[in-house]
Amino acid sequence: MTAALADLLIERPATTDGAALWRLAKDSKTLDLNSSYSYLLWCRDFAGTTAVARGADGQPVGFVTGYLRPDRPRTLLVWQVAVDAAHRGHGIAAALLDGLVARLVAEQGITGLETTITPGNTASERLFTSFAERHGARVDREVLFRSGLFPDGPHDPEVLYRIGPLTGSAPTAPAR
Repeated sequence: MTAALADLLIERPATTDGAALWRLAKDSKTLDLNSSYSYLLWCRDFAGTTAVARGADGQPVGFVTGYLRPDRPRTLLVWQVAVDAAHRGHGIAAALLDGLVARLVAEQGITGLETTITPGNTASERLFTSFAERHGARVDREVLFRSGLFPDGPHDPEVLYRIGPLTGSAPTAPAR
């Protein structure tokens, strides 16, 4: 475990974290930025399916937002993952994802994870495929939303990653 991970606190967000999550998403330069209001609501209404990583000073340095699919309540849909640029490369995104999923396996009995990734987003592709490997889960991919469905101009397709089945077991150590 790196010093950066040892000093990290991963927990549910509070509404007071909404502004910081919005800033992290904005500063990522890759995420679709939602309104600041939506991040406040997310921290209130979906805190149970979201995780925030706090640095030594208690300020958010990363987050994972998600929700349980209404038609598949044992499936977590991961909406966004962001880590502050100064804290990237230390495994924080993976720790956030592992921590959130472990909590939801225990509390909600989730058995699957879904996310969408645009083609060419290699950081997200690596994050989720390595998550599946650590958890011994299968990854299935299919285009969920093709480019032409987006009304606000050119948008890459969104590829759905289905990962599962998930169990309550701890992730396996990555191969070296």
